[in-house]
Amino acid sequence: MKRFTIIPVLLTLIFSGCKSKLDRQIDDIVSKMTLEEKALLVVGVGNESRWHNDVPRLDLNSILPAVAGGTTPIDRLGIPYILLSDGPAGVNLESYRKGYSTRTYYCTQFPIGTLLASTWNTELVQTVGSAIGDEALAYGVDVLLGPGMNIHRHPLNGRNFEYYSEDPLLCGLTAAAYVNGVQSHGVAACPKHFAANNQETNRMGNDARVSERALREIYYRGFEFMVKESHPRTLMTSYNKINGISVSERRDAVTDMLRNKWGFDGVVMSDWYGGDHPTAQIHAGNDMLQPGRQWQIDSIIDGVKKGTLAETDLDISVRRILKLIYTSPRTIEHPTNDAHLDEHANITRQSATEGMVLLKNDANALPLTSGTKNIALFGCASYDFIPGGTGSGDVYRAYTVSMLEGLQNAGYTIDASMAALYGAFIQKSVETNKAAAPGRYAELTRIRPDEMPLTAQQINTQVQRADVAIVTLGRTSGEYYDRPSADYDLSAAERTMLQQVCGAFHAVGKKVIVVLNIGGVIETASWKDLPDAILCAWQPGQEGGNSVADILSGKANPSGRLPMTFPIRLSDVGSSANFPIDQTSENVSVALRRTDIGEKNVDYTNYDEGIYVGYRWFDTRSMEVSYPFGYGLSYTTFDYSNAKVKQHKDKITVTVTITNSGKVAGKEVVQLYAAAPKSQLDKPLKELRAYAKTPIIQPGKSETITLTFNRNDLSSYDEQQHKWILAPGTYQLLIAASSRDIRQTLTLDI
Repeated sequence: MKRFTIIPVLLTLIFSGCKSKLDRQIDDIVSKMTLEEKALLVVGVGNESRWHNDVPRLDLNSILPAVAGGTTPIDRLGIPYILLSDGPAGVNLESYRKGYSTRTYYCTQFPIGTLLASTWNTELVQTVGSAIGDEALAYGVDVLLGPGMNIHRHPLNGRNFEYYSEDPLLCGLTAAAYVNGVQSHGVAACPKHFAANNQETNRMGNDARVSERALREIYYRGFEFMVKESHPRTLMTSYNKINGISVSERRDAVTDMLRNKWGFDGVVMSDWYGGDHPTAQIHAGNDMLQPGRQWQIDSIIDGVKKGTLAETDLDISVRRILKLIYTSPRTIEHPTNDAHLDEHANITRQSATEGMVLLKNDANALPLTSGTKNIALFGCASYDFIPGGTGSGDVYRAYTVSMLEGLQNAGYTIDASMAALYGAFIQKSVETNKAAAPGRYAELTRIRPDEMPLTAQQINTQVQRADVAIVTLGRTSGEYYDRPSADYDLSAAERTMLQQVCGAFHAVGKKVIVVLNIGGVIETASWKDLPDAILCAWQPGQEGGNSVADILSGKANPSGRLPMTFPIRLSDVGSSANFPIDQTSENVSVALRRTDIGEKNVDYTNYDEGIYVGYRWFDTRSMEVSYPFGYGLSYTTFDYSNAKVKQHKDKITVTVTITNSGKVAGKEVVQLYAAAPKSQLDKPLKELRAYAKTPIIQPGKSETITLTFNRNDLSSYDEQQHKWILAPGTYQLLIAASSRDIRQTLTLDI
């Protein structure tokens, strides 16, 4: 037995000898730290002006206005602080700096996450991430709190605009591209919110009751793809509970799954004020608690002294945070404040253009003909364009290009009298809403005016003066609240405006284009037959008006594809029976909240649809939808041919030739779905397994596209056996232009 006792000692010596210089320095620092200093390091420093922090250890607002949080410097040991900033659509910092009389330190507002996912172009998303990382580095940000990457479980989730998709593969690969871009500048990205954070209603107290299979295949899966493809240096846990336990306190999720199974080796931090038990969070592997409260520091110190928290667990978190600090930009170089805003404006314009989705284009209504000069512009959002969402996803930008400005920049003429009418109407609505709800208006979300009533004379005047009409329908998006069901449908004023404009213009043979300036899905089935064309522009960032004009004019060929399904009715969505539609945590009775039962969909939410989220639900049930997952039109057409599949060990490779059979150069999104054979586990009709976007293909030319995936990606999680199962049999590989537009079919024997 004695000969074996020396092995652990030898292994320890060998391992310690392999440690890097930084690791040895960190070990030395940790050995000198007091228990109080360790607790200070793992409990963050919030921005006093934003979070009313009761631990005034560092005046963050004087260092970098509006920064979201930071860490405590420990001068005795030479440990500097680092700074954490929102957010996914750009660096969210106050543009005014102390000592300057003007607001000059702007950041670029890029498109919302949903639009970036609509590009289906990971190279482009990485370029956007790189630009955001460049601005973060320039302004002295060490950790960028993004991307947001929770699954679009239901269309009314108020924060869907920050997120990517209803599909975990598209979500995970888009997020990985963003992370790789941000981290190419040394700034740490912080993907969020891990996991099952799919509603804003009572988000800090809601218990997501999810099956193990749905967690593994849907809600964890996107994070798994992202971690393995990009290796983020930090990650944020979500507010909610999963099956009764706060995520930040679940060791099985944070340590066993995230770290041990997927290989994540960075810092895990809580969402702001997330979690209830600091000692449980640290034990679980949630290293940093933000934005930091004194009671959390006291709890950790007391826990170690009483033995309810092992100091070795605390030391592990301290080491991870120290490694993040000493590899952050702040310890290497000083901020330059040179944010390259002009260059990044071009990037946001390009990315927004590529993510816009052409939903309808009857009789080639778009692009506008060369003879189109005068445009009648209707809808408040045409003049007050919505670049992005509110909350942590907002950005202090220098400007927003409206639809009016974008079209004028492209050489079109807009009636000045109509612009003046809308301008006065919008200004009055803004002032009224400010007076009615100043706190909510200022801090949470922008209250939009309903549409301006139009007289028959006003519309007929535009019919006489204009060559074509454009109607813009707008929706705000924001953190803190889920969208009401009324936000999904057109309002009576919007429907009346659309009917009146279409009726008047069509009566004289002139066309009507609808532009959707939205952050999430809205109802389209009941009115989409009215206009000649529909362009989903999403919330496209500060250059949005120019990007829309690029599409409408034909300067750019639309190549965006939907990252989610547009249902016909809200009730068609698989999760609608278990989502807080028009419920709020404020309207739950005190008596009910005091019971152990709680309010359904507020205190707890049952994920009864399981793995059947989005197209998995609709396609498996052969339900009619308004627009399917992956759908989008182009100004040209593409043919698919010569599809082949090869299997080499665990790697599956599919090739297909894409030919531009139309008259305009363009890009195509090629989607590969797999349909499984019958097995002991219930399976969706098809599931996305790979995708790629072509380069620009000239008319008559072809490109061969290669799609690859691992054969284990075809597996499903068996809850009875607690493991992934790859069912044997013949799989169909469906090469498609959307989940319902299959162009080529191959078979694969497993």
